[in-house]
Amino acid sequence: MPIRVAIADDDALIRDSLKLILELDSELQVVGTCPNGDEAFRLCLQTAVDVVLMDIRMPVCDGILGTRKIKESCPQTKVLILTTFQDDEYIFQALKYGAQGYLLKNTPSEQIREQIKLAHAGTLLIHPQVAEKLTGMLGRENKKDLSAYNLSEREIEIVQLISEGFSNREIAAQLFLGESTVKNYISGILAKLNLRDRTQIAVFYLKQ
Repeated sequence: MPIRVAIADDDALIRDSLKLILELDSELQVVGTCPNGDEAFRLCLQTAVDVVLMDIRMPVCDGILGTRKIKESCPQTKVLILTTFQDDEYIFQALKYGAQGYLLKNTPSEQIREQIKLAHAGTLLIHPQVAEKLTGMLGRENKKDLSAYNLSEREIEIVQLISEGFSNREIAAQLFLGESTVKNYISGILAKLNLRDRTQIAVFYLKQ
């Protein structure tokens, strides 16, 4: 069964172009195109949508609110943000409300199709250049209570420092630990939280 995709963008040319690009792949099916986040939300209520390609800046209902509404009512639907690097703060908010990641609007068409498949499979998609800025933004959030995840106080400290953009070496210096010890702690954190890498730790912290 093909992956059912909806496209939300206020630019009709972009909507039509994306539809043509996606339908070149037999594994993808475009089930609707929408000019704003509210229309995308209503579409998700009316029909099964696996992945929504969501623009950020749209009239009536932007991609942030659209993402929030979709994830609250249709949590199984993945939302993939369409953006530019100037939208870093918006990406931060969209991830907070459950977006699966994002695509740049100048991404090659073949890569767009592959990233939709990855998002549908549950992969969190964050470009390294934005991930670096994202971890800095996380430091502005209030500290979270992570005790429910069976993390030790030391592991929670390390999660918080990762979310603030500290490298392993900087964490070691901050906590007066060896760098190899920090790496061991991070391996344990990844195992406990069932995550793959430091970026996922930072985003996990954001979403709490």
